[in-house]
Amino acid sequence: MKFPEGAGVNPQKLDELRARIARLGMDLNAVEEKFTAGGGKGGQKINRSKNCVQLRYPEHGIIIRCQRERGLALNRFLALRELADRVEMKISPETSARLARYERMRKAKASRRSRAARAPGSAENPPPEAAR
Repeated sequence: MKFPEGAGVNPQKLDELRARIARLGMDLNAVEEKFTAGGGKGGQKINRSKNCVQLRYPEHGIIIRCQRERGLALNRFLALRELADRVEMKISPETSARLARYERMRKAKASRRSRAARAPGSAENPPPEAAR
């Protein structure tokens, strides 16, 4: 696979992705790239153009499919970034930004659940019965 250049993406983001791929030790030559027609909403444009990108990284058994944007070049960039995220989650979970974000969200949800359980009127803490 060739690195997606000029995908309508900020050059700084391209450099960051390139550095991240090098840090993870990913071999872009091992990535299999396939372009297919997309699906879903979009009418004739979606049915006729091959703007859906599928990346397969056999080294880790990861398959990414991206059709978030209209343009093929931008979808290639987004798919490669997603592939780098998944590889990082597999080989280096302690440095994965995505896993850290999931952990923050999990803690926030747990905190909200415990606060709701302590609130008066909840199923676990019913309101006191009114005196008759």
